Amino acid sequence: MVLLGIVAAVVLWFLTAPRTLAAGDLPDHTPDLANGETMFWASGCESCHAARGATGDDILKLGGGLAMVTPFGTFNVPNISPDEKTGIGSWSTADFVTALKYGVGKAGEHLYPAFPYTSYQRMRVEDIIDLKAFMDTLEPVDNVVAAHDLPFPFNIRRGLGLWQLVFADGKTFVPDPQASDQINRGAYLVKGPGHCGECHTPRDVAGAMIAARALSGGPAPEGDGTVPNITPDTDTGIGSWSQDDLVTLFKTGFTPDFDSVGGSMAPVQRNLAMLPDEDLEAIAAYLMSLPPIPSEAPAS
Repeated sequence: MVLLGIVAAVVLWFLTAPRTLAAGDLPDHTPDLANGETMFWASGCESCHAARGATGDDILKLGGGLAMVTPFGTFNVPNISPDEKTGIGSWSTADFVTALKYGVGKAGEHLYPAFPYTSYQRMRVEDIIDLKAFMDTLEPVDNVVAAHDLPFPFNIRRGLGLWQLVFADGKTFVPDPQASDQINRGAYLVKGPGHCGECHTPRDVAGAMIAARALSGGPAPEGDGTVPNITPDTDTGIGSWSQDDLVTLFKTGFTPDFDSVGGSMAPVQRNLAMLPDEDLEAIAAYLMSLPPIPSEAPAS
């Protein structure tokens, strides 16, 4: 029995080992800062990593510190500014790509999926390289962020390795050969950098998104309220909206009935408004092309 226990422990240790990338694993790619900025706004980095209520140039100061209270504990959003000591200024491009593709930090630690790498993993490596290059141009912020406050067993990072084996495969988005270029672009932005499903998709008992109910709404990740259905279901989703209605929402924050977005969606909309019109139109076209899925979330 002791021997079996030792063997099981060794197997578990290897199964939970972090996956990392070295510089030689990356493609030979010259960073494109303009595309990096597009990826920055599409990814919504400032929505969580800038100071709450930041405006103007301050939204580009990614010092972190936001406390995200969830059913799993409190996650304190890290400093991702290019500060050498308290941010990610000492991270290599390979470190950064590893974090987004495999959910592993510079020190080889598993990252919690409150950081939405289960979506970012779908990004093209070239886009991640461009994003890192753009973020390196931002102002360093000297800010030490507190560690996460999580109960047992969620405070055991190594255990995340088993979760990542199932839900973090590192695979890049594959276009649908039957879809148009526009819809594939929208799908990439929604599933990858935009990580829309992280909030708009209900989750199972393991905390993973339920693929069969993608984007149909559900409980808010923070455990307070609900997130709306953004599939074209007529009764519970956006089935009565037009593509132009969606683009208007992305640009202005106003819905067809002249309501306005608020709460955690407000900074998301602010980021969307920075994207080129063709990307907003692509996102709208993709969302309207989805099969309608009635929401199971209770009305808020």
